[in-house]
Amino acid sequence: MASFNSISPEKLARLIGTPKGPILIDVRDDDDFADDPHLVPSSCRRAHAGAPQWAEEYRGRWVVALCRHGGKLSEGAAAWLRHAGAAAETLEGGIEAWREAGLPLVPVASLPNADPSGGSVWVTRSRPKIDRIACPWLIRRFIDPNARFLYVTPAEVEAVGERFGATPFDVEGVFWSHRGEDCTFDTMVKEFRLAFPALEHLARIVRGADTDRLDLEPRAAGLLALSLGLSRMYADDLEQLEAGMTLYDALYRWARDAREEKHDWVSHGGKGKRT
Repeated sequence: MASFNSISPEKLARLIGTPKGPILIDVRDDDDFADDPHLVPSSCRRAHAGAPQWAEEYRGRWVVALCRHGGKLSEGAAAWLRHAGAAAETLEGGIEAWREAGLPLVPVASLPNADPSGGSVWVTRSRPKIDRIACPWLIRRFIDPNARFLYVTPAEVEAVGERFGATPFDVEGVFWSHRGEDCTFDTMVKEFRLAFPALEHLARIVRGADTDRLDLEPRAAGLLALSLGLSRMYADDLEQLEAGMTLYDALYRWARDAREEKHDWVSHGGKGKRT
């Protein structure tokens, strides 16, 4: 029977990728993590033994604690989080139940520097249009909510990455970039194994807009137009990124919940009513 302070894998899966979803903290011990080095999307690792110390950081936040089976480690961490003033739950059945439900898990080996603790740093070309906004959105919503992004002169991307410990993306000759007909967004969805159907649909829209193949998806032309408009509205790349986050939040929710919905103007007045 589910605990009052637990959330089902199916409900949590619908919250991941949305801007108001909970913070996910993986508190498995080192042995359990070594046996299964994967993370629920957007989660970070913290040592369960340190919960009395780090719980205070989450005061006033909504948090879900994760462990292997949803037992003592996540229950204890959630209790400490509630003690510190967080609204904390556990994942019902733990990560094993998530896996049994066929939901995506991110291989830790795919993370930059294989670091599961979060706070990654990425670098790409300045003056973003599509991939360089879409990819940061994907990373923040599904991989690392605390990720930071540096936009620099194109010729200096790799050098800045080396000097400042940042992972380069969407430039030629690096791992996180275009591959064949795929754009960088496609590469990230595949490498992180984010097999959410709505995300895969969104990836086709991004690919069509980013590679000038607008026939791939009917909405690709709209995304291109909006992206070019945003790039002209903002001189500051980080301001543009924050505005673009809302754009991709909306596209993801459309792809997940509203693809079949239609809209037509119908007057509710007398003379203008259509028949």
